[in-house]
Amino acid sequence: MTVYVDDMEAEYKPPHRPGIVYIMCHMIADTPEELHAMARKIGVDQRWYQGDHYDITKSKRKLAVKAGAKEITWREAGKMMLGRRQKLSQTSTDQRRSTKSSGTTRRSERSNKR
Repeated sequence: MTVYVDDMEAEYKPPHRPGIVYIMCHMIADTPEELHAMARKIGVDQRWYQGDHYDITKSKRKLAVKAGAKEITWREAGKMMLGRRQKLSQTSTDQRRSTKSSGTTRRSERSNKR
C-alpha cells in the first residue's frame, strides 16, 4: 500500500487571487484511506479531493515525499488513474447487470406463483 505523487507541473491561477500562480501535481494512493490520511498529514483539506486523487502544490508534494510518498511520472499516474476508473466502471456495469437479472428472476418467480 503506497501513496504516489507525480511530476506534472500544471499551472493553476485561482480566480480569487489575481497574479498568483500555483504549480500543481497529482497525489494518488492504493486506497482512498491512505490517500486521505496523507492529505491530512501534509495539510491538504479533503474538499480538494477529485474523486480518485488530489491536485496538490509543489510545496505539498515535497511534504508528501518527505512523509513517504513515492515519486512517479505523470504518465504513470495517468495509467494508474485510468486503470482504476476502468475497473470502477466495469464493477458498476456488472452490478447493474446483476440487479437487472435478479429483478427479472423475481418477476418471473412471481409470474410462476400465480
